[in-house]
Amino acid sequence: QVQLVESGGGLVQAGGSLRLSCVASGSIFSINAMGWYRQAPGKQRDLVATITSGDATNYADSVKGRFTISRDNAKGTVYLQMNSLKPEDTAVYYCNAEIKKTIFRKFDDYWGQGTQVTVSS
Repeated sequence: QVQLVESGGGLVQAGGSLRLSCVASGSIFSINAMGWYRQAPGKQRDLVATITSGDATNYADSVKGRFTISRDNAKGTVYLQMNSLKPEDTAVYYCNAEIKKTIFRKFDDYWGQGTQVTVSS
């Protein structure tokens, strides 16, 4: 069993900051890419940022220069530092990871349960 558990969401005023964390636990042999996605009410789930096992990063244009993704491979954790938050950043943020459970298995996609981020104007 593999679990991704997010934390760090909440309510913040525009211009403020939040730091999201996501810990992967369970039967894990290897973790490849990790990332954050978000889904606002009535909209599709969109990519926010991803980071490879070699620390190469990719960001949505809307968050470049404001958000920073990082990871701690020893802890199986990915972070999202969010600065200069805007009301349009309001969404449920989901953690994603490509995880191989044994050396013989392929990488599968896993998702966390989501954490709410609300930015007030």
